[in-house]
Amino acid sequence: MTPPRRTTIDTAPRLAPTAAGHPHGEGTYVEARTQGAGSVKDTPSVLDLLARGRTMCTPSLRSAVARLAAPMDTVGAYHFGWIDRDGRPAAGDGGKAVRPALALLSAEAAGAPAEAGVPGGVSVELVHNFSLLHDDLMDGDETRRHRATAWTVFGPAQAILVGDALATLGTEVLLDAAVTGGATAADAARAVRLITTATRKLIDGQAMDVAFEQRDVVTVEECLEMEGGKTGALLAASAAIGAVLAGADDRVSDALQRYGYHLGLAFQAVDDLLGIWGATEVTGKPHWGDLRQRKKSLPVCAALAEGGAASRKLADQLADPQGRGEESEQVLAARAGLIEEAGGRAWTQDEARRRHQTALAALDEVPMTDEVREHFVALAEFVVVRER
Repeated sequence: MTPPRRTTIDTAPRLAPTAAGHPHGEGTYVEARTQGAGSVKDTPSVLDLLARGRTMCTPSLRSAVARLAAPMDTVGAYHFGWIDRDGRPAAGDGGKAVRPALALLSAEAAGAPAEAGVPGGVSVELVHNFSLLHDDLMDGDETRRHRATAWTVFGPAQAILVGDALATLGTEVLLDAAVTGGATAADAARAVRLITTATRKLIDGQAMDVAFEQRDVVTVEECLEMEGGKTGALLAASAAIGAVLAGADDRVSDALQRYGYHLGLAFQAVDDLLGIWGATEVTGKPHWGDLRQRKKSLPVCAALAEGGAASRKLADQLADPQGRGEESEQVLAARAGLIEEAGGRAWTQDEARRRHQTALAALDEVPMTDEVREHFVALAEFVVVRER
């Protein structure tokens, strides 16, 4: 069994060009480089993997969304970027498609063709977008992927209903796999168990995230537990669901889930950095959105735990109810500066590196071809080398 290629990660902050009026800079990512090679940004195989996931899963994804009663089918199609608000065909940004890519790759890790993982890829994408529809409404976000969020166009009630419907479709397509997708009934049932458990953990994590907004202090351990549910659980399912549908045993499934779980925490750590320092024109998300909502993300929790002068000043600001949700750009920029001064930014970059390396180590337990292993490694690097 060939060991995975190891990577070294430069955790020094990498900033996009500083925007006028934001002295602490916008944009950040953790840079991962494969030894003896260029940046993963120069590796076309990653883009090919993501494109393959979209190409193979989108037809079934469209068919699943089309099952919804009107007007939910229209709301769902709009959210995925297939139509504009007037119902005209559109080529919107449907997201990175990391989860479907992992589902297809996990089928190959089990020695099956990528096609065996398509129902799994569709399922995880449906559940992921259920969470996005609800998150946008709960957070009051008005933009996603550079356009108006579904709840602002069609109303909160439709966003809730469509989110609920997508979550149930995620189970339905897996049960269909035992009829038309080539999976056995037993393996389809295992996949259903995997996705429903991941969905419950995702909801648990989201509930914790919402509750944390009303608390002055959240520990790093609590934050990691929340993010393990909110992000890690579904990526863990994504990394194993294709293998489960292909009949892989529990040993393989468990190792792939560990890879996906730690990859999810690395992904969320980078997402937390982007939630503070990401450039809106790149991320498509509201500027300073996480700070405005006083989210207890990893950089914030790590900064609060540091205990120095900047940490104490940050804690005082977060405990002050005045201006909650209405702080000026200057106030939020200064708050980002306090988080960085207290070490929250650097700690989170280090955590992304640690989780990235732990994810790669889990691959050692799965026998697979060198090509498939390299693709898992490349996707892991992609997760921590991004600006959106």
